[in-house]
Amino acid sequence: MLRSGTSIGANVHEAVAAESKKDFIHKLGIAVKEARETLYWLCLLRDSDFINKKEFDVLNSSCNSLIKILNSIILTTKQRYFPNEINK
Repeated sequence: MLRSGTSIGANVHEAVAAESKKDFIHKLGIAVKEARETLYWLCLLRDSDFINKKEFDVLNSSCNSLIKILNSIILTTKQRYFPNEINK
């Protein structure tokens, strides 16, 4: 949980200094994957009663919101810089 959760921010930080728009998209894509892994760990923590439902709901909602934001940035960047490559 600690590794995947902190990796999200590290990859976003790297994306800001990306060498190209494709590199930017790639690094944000890795951040999304790390966020999805974090969701997996959150589910395990909930299922093992390490965190309660209320804690899970707050963290799950935040993580899902972050995934949506990152995916939106990726899609907007693709539409702006690579319109012919979308859905390939």
